[in-house]
Amino acid sequence: MRVEVDQPKCVASGQCVLVAPEVFDQDDDGIVVLLTDQPGSEHHDGTREAAAICPAAAIRLQES
Repeated sequence: MRVEVDQPKCVASGQCVLVAPEVFDQDDDGIVVLLTDQPGSEHHDGTREAAAICPAAAIRLQES
């Protein structure tokens, strides 16, 4: 799995950080920060959920 984020689209809701804190963080303005673009398999479910619930659709996944 490869993760990409579109920071300009981010609306700083923080949902991604709540469901996948090992993969996502937020900067001082609340904008998504990608901690790893290739999370381990143990984080795939949370990463998929984060992408699905992102209100701005700012997270894109490429499944291997």
